[in-house]
Amino acid sequence: MRIVSWNINGLRSIMRKSSLDKLLSMDNYDMVLLQEIRSSGDIPLTIIGLGYEAYPFPAIRKGYAGVMTLTKIHPISVIKGIGINEFDSEGRIITVEFNDFYVVNTYFPRAGDDLSRLDFKLSFCGAIEKFLANLRSKKPIIMCGDFNIARDKIDSSFWDEKHPGLTLEERAWLNQFLKSGYIDTFRELHPNAKVYTWHSYREKWRAMRIDYCIVSKELMSKVRKAEILTNIEGSDHVPVMIEVST
Repeated sequence: MRIVSWNINGLRSIMRKSSLDKLLSMDNYDMVLLQEIRSSGDIPLTIIGLGYEAYPFPAIRKGYAGVMTLTKIHPISVIKGIGINEFDSEGRIITVEFNDFYVVNTYFPRAGDDLSRLDFKLSFCGAIEKFLANLRSKKPIIMCGDFNIARDKIDSSFWDEKHPGLTLEERAWLNQFLKSGYIDTFRELHPNAKVYTWHSYREKWRAMRIDYCIVSKELMSKVRKAEILTNIEGSDHVPVMIEVST
């Protein structure tokens, strides 16, 4: 199964630029996980024509957040949200279930330039960890998306622990979460690579690796590839992908 995940910074914008069409024409992806769709969940006809089933989970607020999962493999079930309204109203997570594992598409909140949403972000982190633990008691997990957290200094072109995504609290949570039995697949397969998934529009030198494909450790032996697709343009993020044998 080949899965690609991308924060597209607006579905309408990415379709106007034909960037999503380019990505989908480059390779045969079984699943496409999109974050920050910023739409009501309308599905472009070009996507339907490519043979994908589309499962959107938009935010209640117009033009904000939201996720959408596209899949060529019909899922057993689809779970929208995690059952907590303050997070689900922002369209932060959608889960599809297959025979052998769950695939979780997630868009973590940003802590805010002034860190005013840091507490909200950390509450979301705790809530999604509990949600995943419940899923994992049934079968393994693949989780991809924009975490808005850089793990360590190798994952950022600059260092400021008051910058959203680089705070001690956010990085501590992510590293503790990984230690609880999850694998950052790109870092596992590319331990020394300095490759970023987000670049600032205003300051091109400012970049971080904040988009991940993470698997529960029992699946790691089936991971064949984990890549960052730096040649795809159209958003301030680039896609990340994972290939898993089934």
